[in-house]
Amino acid sequence: MGLFGRGIGSSLTPIMHETEGRRHGLAYRYDLIDFDRLGLEDDDLEAMLAGARTRGYWGLNVTYPFKQAIVPLLDDLSPEADVIGAVNTVVLRDGACVGHNTDSWGFAQSVRTGLGAVQIDHVVQVGAGGAGAAIAHALVQLGAMAIDIVDADPVRAQHLAAHIARTTDARTQALVPAQLPEVIGLAAGVVNATPVGMEKLPGLPFDPDLLRRRQWVADLIYFPRETELLRRAAKLGCRTLPGGGMAIYQAVRAFRLFTGIDPDSAEMGRTFAEFA
Repeated sequence: MGLFGRGIGSSLTPIMHETEGRRHGLAYRYDLIDFDRLGLEDDDLEAMLAGARTRGYWGLNVTYPFKQAIVPLLDDLSPEADVIGAVNTVVLRDGACVGHNTDSWGFAQSVRTGLGAVQIDHVVQVGAGGAGAAIAHALVQLGAMAIDIVDADPVRAQHLAAHIARTTDARTQALVPAQLPEVIGLAAGVVNATPVGMEKLPGLPFDPDLLRRRQWVADLIYFPRETELLRRAAKLGCRTLPGGGMAIYQAVRAFRLFTGIDPDSAEMGRTFAEFA
């Protein structure tokens, strides 16, 4: 198994998978395939996927910036990945590459366990890329009826907002970052679904002074373990949800897809905590 992405040197996905694999008596190897470290271009994705098939990989995880780019390179999609339009898990079996999305369930589960019964009717989501598509669907599953989707690329925001409105009952609107002050204070919660804040792309996805104490704030990033956004939000008194829970739960479902074995989510969580 392996992980395709950029700036993924701090990922704990390999240790979670390998430790759980050993617990089940498997000879389980999980490689980090960092396009930055290898000096690869985005266009090398197709060749790297073909190489993984040739070398006998059972499966791959896919992260920034390839969750949507890999979709047309695959032979088939699971129903969930097809609806979401993004893939973070690829199963290589019987000569076929089948894409799945475990991000959506992973985020929803992390909210249930990490935030509990918070108000979720109206959410502002910053980021409309591959991760954003999965998160928007998860928010609907959690009960969101209105989602403001904000992205620096207005076309991408409009595309995702239209997709969510077409495939769910949620009300959506597409916004650009300059419009955040108009809407962010009205929401119950805010999600950062951009890569801004990760070790590779430090910074803030938006001005945290726009937040209100009554809100909850979730970030998908888990390296660093606490992003600057969550640190600032906590200082304001907001409830915060780091990306570690989503990282654990998406890995739980991916492990099952790769091996056919039900992993122990608590054990994978303990492994994550030990190395975090």
